[in-house]
Amino acid sequence: MSEHTRGAPRSWLLDKPLTGFALPTGRIGSLQGWLMGRLNGDEQSEASTLLAARPGEHVLEVGFGPGVLVERTLAAGARLTGVDPSPQMAAQARRRNAAAVDAGLADLRVGTAEHTGMPDGTLDAVVSVNNVPMWSDLDAGMRELRRVLRPGGRAVVAWHGGSRPRFVARRILLPDDVLDRILASMRTAFGAAELHRGDRLVAWLAHRAPSEPG
Repeated sequence: MSEHTRGAPRSWLLDKPLTGFALPTGRIGSLQGWLMGRLNGDEQSEASTLLAARPGEHVLEVGFGPGVLVERTLAAGARLTGVDPSPQMAAQARRRNAAAVDAGLADLRVGTAEHTGMPDGTLDAVVSVNNVPMWSDLDAGMRELRRVLRPGGRAVVAWHGGSRPRFVARRILLPDDVLDRILASMRTAFGAAELHRGDRLVAWLAHRAPSEPG
């Protein structure tokens, strides 16, 4: 194992440490973040539509990368807290959204789906785009998303796919059995969930029950 991968988070799906675009680091990581920001615009736009953030809401983004969806969510009038396992991406996203960070509207930090550091039942929505296969523990991540949502809050988890996936994303589309595994995990955590097949994304959608206990 290299120095780069020693101690890095491991993917539950691939059962190996995260590297490359999954965990950008150093100067190459800066370039990878720039490429993600340039190439994933259609996917981020579709995710923003699914999220439908509203003014005054508090949203958590897991795996915010270079901060494109952060920017869109803030533009909708919401506040945003974000966690990403890559310090490189946290720094890049903070630069991209510097005015909102300075104004206290965005808090972008190092963290993971399984350990967001957020209090119980405080968020209106959680979103994670092109990130779920990189989580270390799928079931723990889903439970964490439910834990931090207020009753009635919504979760949007998405990955490359849909009816017209981008050409460069076609080699990393998830097979149906993995889509079903993620859906089952979300249903276990939330009680109910649905798989949405969009244009550029597949997404797993759930709500925390309005009168559900903690």
